[in-house]
Amino acid sequence: MRLDKYLKVSRIIKRRTVAKDVCDGGKVKINGKVAKAGAEVKPGDILEIGFGERKVRAEILEVKENVRAEDAKTLYRLLEGQEID
Repeated sequence: MRLDKYLKVSRIIKRRTVAKDVCDGGKVKINGKVAKAGAEVKPGDILEIGFGERKVRAEILEVKENVRAEDAKTLYRLLEGQEID
């Protein structure tokens, strides 16, 4: 699945266009490498996302095309005691 779509489906970022802009702005890394919006993600990948002064690290647990809002948090695991607002 494309990175920008995964960020939207998992609800880490609420809108796909915003996810694409964040990715193309160089603020997202997959396994330590800067990733564009079209990069493919798979279970086991580690995402690092810069939100202004904050950085969020998450491990991808599952990739699904569609998921209910209340189940979105099951697609990833936050690392180092972080949380997404």
